[in-house]
Amino acid sequence: MIRQRPSLAVGRRTRPRWGGAFFGILLTASLTGCGSLVGVQPSSGPGPAAHPAGEPAPETPTETPVRVPVEDPARTPVRSAPLAEPRDIDPILDSPWARTEEMEEKVQEWIVSFQGREASAFESTLSRMGRYEPMVEEHIRAGGLPASLAYLPIVESWYNPRAVSWVGAAGLWQFMPPTARGMGLKVDRLIDERRDPYLSTPLALEYLTYLHDQFGSWFLALAAYNGGPGRLDRILHRYNQSEITHDGIFMEILQQLPRETRNFVPRFLAAARIGSDPTAFGFPDVIKDAPLGFEEIVVPDATSLDVIARASGVEQEILEELNPQLLRGLTPAGVQTALRVPPGYGARFAEAYALIPPEERVTFLEHFVRSGETLTHIARQYGVPLDDLRATNPTIQPRRMQIGQRVVVPKAPSVRGRTGASSQSSNNQGEERLVVYTVRSGDTLSGIAQRHRVGVNDLLRWNSLSRSSIIHPGDEVRIYLPGG
Repeated sequence: MIRQRPSLAVGRRTRPRWGGAFFGILLTASLTGCGSLVGVQPSSGPGPAAHPAGEPAPETPTETPVRVPVEDPARTPVRSAPLAEPRDIDPILDSPWARTEEMEEKVQEWIVSFQGREASAFESTLSRMGRYEPMVEEHIRAGGLPASLAYLPIVESWYNPRAVSWVGAAGLWQFMPPTARGMGLKVDRLIDERRDPYLSTPLALEYLTYLHDQFGSWFLALAAYNGGPGRLDRILHRYNQSEITHDGIFMEILQQLPRETRNFVPRFLAAARIGSDPTAFGFPDVIKDAPLGFEEIVVPDATSLDVIARASGVEQEILEELNPQLLRGLTPAGVQTALRVPPGYGARFAEAYALIPPEERVTFLEHFVRSGETLTHIARQYGVPLDDLRATNPTIQPRRMQIGQRVVVPKAPSVRGRTGASSQSSNNQGEERLVVYTVRSGDTLSGIAQRHRVGVNDLLRWNSLSRSSIIHPGDEVRIYLPGG
């Protein structure tokens, strides 16, 4: 039985404004966090302003995804201000329940963690945040939302659009596939728009607005974002019979929540406090990346990214950074796909692309191994030299191929030159070659594994890591590749 508390800044739970079918999909949302938290009691001070009890929450305008303002494409570093400017009252950071003794104790634990064992990752994240911060803040202002929500991707993904959790959540905002599809984002074998910050950000903020309208509290909205609104709704019905909600209810039901959800709010509060004033918390020299500038092009049919790079005159790595939603470096066939290129390169792409014959727009295709097949069979099937096939797939061990394994089949004759491999690779198939990779800012274990075409489980085993392990820039990761 929960003890009744003073009704400070309360709100009555409202019905969702979104459709019932969509709400059913959203019940599957489950995001990530860690740790544990004990229950606390609310302070007696006044709560944040809220709409009057019994009246519907004000409508929040829903914006279509905006395009980040075109900046100078040169990534000129921007040094953060030495002192934070005064900020307006934030209904999350300044909630009276954010400063209770027990909550403050847990927030301080996370601050110490961010300043200590996670300091390198946190500083890199503050730098990387600069690429997307103007766009995120623009959507927050348009929705009239708490400014502190700009720091939510820190605890979700370290502001890395390619981040994927062990349960399959992806992107800056860590959407699960059913939730993303229910919001209209494409998630398939070639494109995962959860990884597109410019498409996922307005939807994430709209979702948070919806959760706040439903639960009447930002603490509860964050808990629902992390653990799923269905689970939180069931707990509230069981332990909060009055159906009056405020941030203090989060404290009352704390021990009924999953461990990761119990810690999600204090970890977020810690990240937002530091992010609001890095210098005050021991991060005086944060250099923020410049916002990404771009313009959009339309790719009318299946085209591989290397062809797009040549047609636009842009390095492929830059295109990959601007378009993290492309999973396999290939746009879908038969549909138009919007991609981003640096400012000033769109017209060049359109002119050059029109001159490329359709049969030359894709430089590779994918084959999935069937029972009894060998690399030799696959090479003969597609009419490509066996050495080219081996050069394109350096991690495949011919004697250990498995049914369903993906094999990239080159269609261009210059594959060996691009990969730096040669036919010598076929002479040492039984040997393994050790590669020591130095972690860079923005890297994830899954991204490193994908880049080197090795399994994530193998990467973890080679380095005695677990799926919850955190890597930092400068760390060395051992990777074993076949061949000499």
